[in-house]
Amino acid sequence: MSDRRVAVITGANKGIGLEIARQLARAGVTVLIGARDEARGREAAEKLRAEGLDARPLRLDVTDETSVAAAAAFIETVGRLDILVNNAGIAIDDGPPSAVSMEVLRRTYETNVFGLVRVTQALLPLLRRSDAGRIVNLSSGLGSLTLNSDPSWPFASVKYLAYNSSKSAVNAITVQLAWELRDTKVKVNAADPGYVATDMNQHQGVRSVEQGAATPVRLATLPQDGPTGGYFNDEGPVPW
Repeated sequence: MSDRRVAVITGANKGIGLEIARQLARAGVTVLIGARDEARGREAAEKLRAEGLDARPLRLDVTDETSVAAAAAFIETVGRLDILVNNAGIAIDDGPPSAVSMEVLRRTYETNVFGLVRVTQALLPLLRRSDAGRIVNLSSGLGSLTLNSDPSWPFASVKYLAYNSSKSAVNAITVQLAWELRDTKVKVNAADPGYVATDMNQHQGVRSVEQGAATPVRLATLPQDGPTGGYFNDEGPVPW
């Protein structure tokens, strides 16, 4: 495995995460399928292996310190890590901003924000050793303050306080981490996959998982002269 790049994708047993894993594996990357549920992670890895791809399950609950530490220890035995895709996320808003419960806000941030930071901090020592470390944080157009404040934006009415603000936080984290790592070989970017049909939105999205995975995969495989500290979708930079 030492000659192959290794990627960890969180929340990768289904949806966009699984498709990101599939596309990276097709590019010759060994993919570790991060999943809270061990059986579902194993099933997803077996699905990709049946396609002739190098995929392995990785039990990883981003909200659990012990689980993240155990995953980091396992990856250390693998010997390398080149790509981290922070894909795990939830969307459970229960009303307009004035009515969102503290429980929903806490649960959303625990996965979408604190979980992302927890995993990144745990795996960063391994990524620093890579000749081309890449961190991709799954964001959303709903995390753009510029777009959210534009009444003419097609999604202007979608004001989910917990989810939207958690993705704005992901964008802020991306900028700060990229700045810290600016003199290293690690690049950090945020990806907006678009409105993809997944379980998160009861498959109401208008884009396929293949389309949604395209930008994250591109950012995960950026060349040496590629950008860092950016926020991108298929069409290019997204306004913060």
